[in-house]
Amino acid sequence: MSVVQTYRYLAPSTLAQRSLALQTSGGPAPNPRFFTGFLTTGQAAAVGLLAVAEVARTRYHRPVSPASLDPVVTGSRDRLRFESFSGCCGVYARLDVLPTGLDGDVSEHGTTNVDVNTPLREALARVGGLDPLHLSVGPDDLTVSTLDGSVVEKKVPLPARWLRGFAEVQVLAARFEPRAELPAAEASAFLRRLPRGSERSVLWVVPAGRSLRLTSRPVPGAVCLAGAGRLVALQPMLRFAKTLRVYGPTVAPGAAPAPSVWELDTGALRLSLTLSPEPYRGFSGEGAALAALAGDDVVDDADLISALLSWDPTIEPDRLAEQAGIDAERVRGALAQLGTAGRVGYDVAEAAYFHRVMPYDAGRAERDNPRLVGARALLDAEAVQLDGTAATVRSGDQVYRVRQLPDGGLTCTCPWWAKHRGQRGPCRHALATRMLAAERVEERV
Repeated sequence: MSVVQTYRYLAPSTLAQRSLALQTSGGPAPNPRFFTGFLTTGQAAAVGLLAVAEVARTRYHRPVSPASLDPVVTGSRDRLRFESFSGCCGVYARLDVLPTGLDGDVSEHGTTNVDVNTPLREALARVGGLDPLHLSVGPDDLTVSTLDGSVVEKKVPLPARWLRGFAEVQVLAARFEPRAELPAAEASAFLRRLPRGSERSVLWVVPAGRSLRLTSRPVPGAVCLAGAGRLVALQPMLRFAKTLRVYGPTVAPGAAPAPSVWELDTGALRLSLTLSPEPYRGFSGEGAALAALAGDDVVDDADLISALLSWDPTIEPDRLAEQAGIDAERVRGALAQLGTAGRVGYDVAEAAYFHRVMPYDAGRAERDNPRLVGARALLDAEAVQLDGTAATVRSGDQVYRVRQLPDGGLTCTCPWWAKHRGQRGPCRHALATRMLAAERVEERV
């Protein structure tokens, strides 16, 4: 007895400019879905989804009319992730629905970007108590069903600035460590104690018993809280949370403002807000990914690592390094390159990378990073002359000096470095110097 199965594909597989996009059919189902099922904590999940959408529609710096309402939704083996950036790109929000939060199967893996318009916002706002919340997520839509009926949201274009933000956030967050953990009651009290008028100021917090204490300057173990008013999206979720965790990079006395992550954990859900170092700074211009993107082998490494990525909930660079036959540092550079197309993110709670599906374009890194384009142009023009740990760089009619600091960083005499003092990544002159120095080292090996 023979059995005939018909497979339907939403689009053809394509290969163009070193970018391979394979379509899956999801088996005999006419419309494959990433996830179909209930969220076990419906009211909390609805509040979390509204928080992610609220961040997307808000401009914290120079507030104007609502910006975007388009969270990115990713299904990855045993969990769902909903992500957004604020209109000013200075706040990155993510709701992780963990395995205990799902009553259904992530049968396929993929990413879509959907609009959260007024009907869906109103439907989520009415979810209460033990009301069920059912989701169906596919490549082209998100369907949310409540007791009041179903709302279907279609796929919309992804803002280009979000892709740059995704690249920067995952590089920055990979340097973070857990700094504090507060019970929900203490977290609520701390957020209520934040001074009024601190929306535009840069504060610092340090652990103090079961809570946090504000300080005006960085000290060892402190976490930067830039624009405390940007934490407002956490408030509705506090009543469901068990803990608030705070993450940040290592800081020393006199350190410059730094990004931080503030994460509420309910057990089934994690809602996190990543704040840029200062309220007026958007992640898309931070420049944290530039050093990782500067290597000559990074594009080839990214192609190799892209082929090895699987839909495990977390990505392990050491395992990828072993599979690819390259060192872990090159793997992280490749992940940064993939991050420019939104292909990977970083989860501070898991201390691990995770996988998204978005079209990977090897040339996007340069198009989206004019400093990287400028650095390569300086090298092509042979405008960089190394002199031990320093370099002379000719740019048009100007001549700049790049010097190496004791910690390995580079300074430059150009206006960019004078303005930002290295806080927004390297200038093109320092980047070109680092690239040429690395090339000379490789030649000697």
